[in-house]
Amino acid sequence: MSTSMPALDTGLHKTRRQYKWWRRSIRNILLGFYALVTLYPLFWMFMSAFKSNADFFANPFSLPQTWNWSNFVRAWEVSGMGKATMNSLFVTFVSLVLTLFFGALTAYIISRFEFRGRGILYSLLLLGLLIPIHSTLVPLFSMMNMMGIFDTHAALILPYTAFELPIAVFIITAYLANIPKEMEEAALVDGAGYTGIFLRLILPITLPALSTVAILGFLRFWNDFAFALVFINDPSLKTLPLSLSVFADGFTTDYSLTMAALSMASLPTIIVYLMFQEQVMKGMAAGSVKG
Repeated sequence: MSTSMPALDTGLHKTRRQYKWWRRSIRNILLGFYALVTLYPLFWMFMSAFKSNADFFANPFSLPQTWNWSNFVRAWEVSGMGKATMNSLFVTFVSLVLTLFFGALTAYIISRFEFRGRGILYSLLLLGLLIPIHSTLVPLFSMMNMMGIFDTHAALILPYTAFELPIAVFIITAYLANIPKEMEEAALVDGAGYTGIFLRLILPITLPALSTVAILGFLRFWNDFAFALVFINDPSLKTLPLSLSVFADGFTTDYSLTMAALSMASLPTIIVYLMFQEQVMKGMAAGSVKG
């Protein structure tokens, strides 16, 4: 019996290892298939950017017969992507700064101060997450005309900031819930005011949450088309997504230039997300478990 027990344990251990190996293999195969399905449209877009229109229709799913690098130059010039990129950078940067500052300040006040109506204020802010953004285009259009900021950068910056504040407050408030208040009390004892605590303590501590808000806001602001289409008429103020519409009219579409322009426009978002994807996951998980 003493001889059979080690053999039995060895057999069970071997069976367990085989089960784990098969389970890991199946999981990796499924994840690889999912990654392939997810990444193929992106690969197809970049490959199509090098094709001529004739090659695009004749061989839509094959590699280019001739690699037309000139498509990128033509797309850049025809759509005016240089000016549009600068407009997108300006609008995105200003909107992010306002969103991060007011989002962090609001989250700090809600999470650290006791005052009447705090719960109602926080609930109203979270209700902003439930509002369909595009349902507000008509009333916002009227407001822009009344305020005299229609067809200006402010017509994009203000709505971007307003609609991004709820998610910013939610993420930063959840993150601050895990930060002990004793740190701020110690700073007050040392003579720091509330402004100093916010600027020198709260902002550095909430950097992971701020990074997540910044990345999510960048992706939304950079790729927005609807607001720019409705609120911007001046060609010199058009943003990058709006500049891509010049390749299509009511009858035809220049697919080779469209794919080239889309490839160039998507590169910044891909690079930013790949660089900071870990921060996105950390920030989204912040506050889910209290230590």
